[in-house]
Amino acid sequence: MIVKSTFFLLLFTQQTRSTFARTEGNHNVLFIIVDDLRHLSEENVNLTNIQKIRAGGVSFEHAYAQQALCAPSRNSLLTGRRPDSLRLYDFYSYWRDTAGNFTTIPQFFKENGYETYSLGKVFHPGQSSNYTDDYPHSWSHYPYHPQTEIYKYAAVCKDYFTNKLESNLVCPVNVKHQPGHSLPDLESLDYAINILKERLNNSKPYFLAVGFHKPHIPLKFPRKFLRKVPIGKVQPPRYPNMPKEMPLVAWHPWTDIRSRNDIKRLNISFPMGTMPKKWSLKIRQSYFAAATYIDALIGVLMSHVNMRKTIVVLTSDHVPLVFVAPELSPRIVHTPVELVDIFPTLAGLANLGQNIPKCNKEDKRQLCFEGKNLKPRMERYETRNYFTNNPEPIMEKYETRNYFTNNLRPRMAYKTAKHFAISQYPRPSKYPQRNSDKPRLKQIKIMGYSIRTKRYRYTAWVSFNNTSFTINWNKIYGLELYDHSIDPEESNNLYLVSKYKDIHRALSKLLRSHIDPKSSTN
Repeated sequence: MIVKSTFFLLLFTQQTRSTFARTEGNHNVLFIIVDDLRHLSEENVNLTNIQKIRAGGVSFEHAYAQQALCAPSRNSLLTGRRPDSLRLYDFYSYWRDTAGNFTTIPQFFKENGYETYSLGKVFHPGQSSNYTDDYPHSWSHYPYHPQTEIYKYAAVCKDYFTNKLESNLVCPVNVKHQPGHSLPDLESLDYAINILKERLNNSKPYFLAVGFHKPHIPLKFPRKFLRKVPIGKVQPPRYPNMPKEMPLVAWHPWTDIRSRNDIKRLNISFPMGTMPKKWSLKIRQSYFAAATYIDALIGVLMSHVNMRKTIVVLTSDHVPLVFVAPELSPRIVHTPVELVDIFPTLAGLANLGQNIPKCNKEDKRQLCFEGKNLKPRMERYETRNYFTNNPEPIMEKYETRNYFTNNLRPRMAYKTAKHFAISQYPRPSKYPQRNSDKPRLKQIKIMGYSIRTKRYRYTAWVSFNNTSFTINWNKIYGLELYDHSIDPEESNNLYLVSKYKDIHRALSKLLRSHIDPKSSTN
């Protein structure tokens, strides 16, 4: 995902509101999805181009995936349906066959006259997207996958200790020495630029989805980006151990990471062993460097986009979430939102989704939304100007802009939680197993349902039937409650603390009313 000789910083042309005269329903859409990109605003990482996009758009600082795993998350956000509606919690079913013939975001735009393209990793490849990335339903052209993608797990990492080529987690490389003399995200970028150039004189609007593979593991990226993140500036995790009072069912044993050659040699005890500090810093450095690499590619991609005619969404299957559109003024929003909100919001920004109904998980209509259209919330406030071609003032304004407050009145947050996000994650057992990270459907016995308000996160790990897809709220394997106003790292489970008893009850009732409305909430 480095950009060969074309690597340069993103520059946007200064534009005023009057220049954004629009033709209704005729804006292009650029949909950028980055694999495993987390929210990095509080880390010591300089993601210049992503920060510029955030500074010029509406950035939702508390956006949450509905299931933080590749295929379930992507299918959920691309259909606007929750994992329970798609009945997909792993990688091994296709929603059109098993749940319903539900419309996707690109399919919706295609059916409204757009030319739709998929480059790189947009849908998760394989059975969960019918081995075709949902072509031809979603795409006007067969999805493009880089040729070097076949070397994803190849032994191409020069190992520091063995001096051999290994299949490692930490894998900075010399691109010239890689198979094909390239990397997947470099190839996707080149392909995207060619499409944008070809469409300069084409009046038909396009929906271009560009899926970058990194910073997903293995952390394979051009070695030069390590210089952007000196190891001396990388901070270790503040809480490397299990949170206090956390139920065992919630523990993530990071099995996928343990399978890499360099991590195997550390012989870390399963499932509770912690990563040595030296390696923790090395992994964090490599992750940040891979994110910086993708940031550079995004800058190049954006330099080829006509912002007067384009709606841009920047997201990940594990969030962030940013919208840029001609009629939107830049701002940061702290109220919780969900990735299922992307579909109705994009439809709203394109003035195409006014009459699409809301639906629940039993609804089999082809086109309806479980998420919310965020456009009214984005238009509620008027703030500052748009992009400038001077990067320094942008960054200064970005750092000093008036954030919405995070401070809620104590003891009232749970009563006034109008905005919240719901997520879920399956488990095969109440104890950590080798397959706890990614259990197959037939192995799932427990489902963790989580609600995140502006201040609190509450999670209930409950019995789940993997054939009837029903929940037994009377069989609970663990409960968690975290107060983000005092514990943003979720290091101390407050479920058993007496003064939070009323909050626990209220959030439990709110969670159950949205996950399983027919169940008793007593």
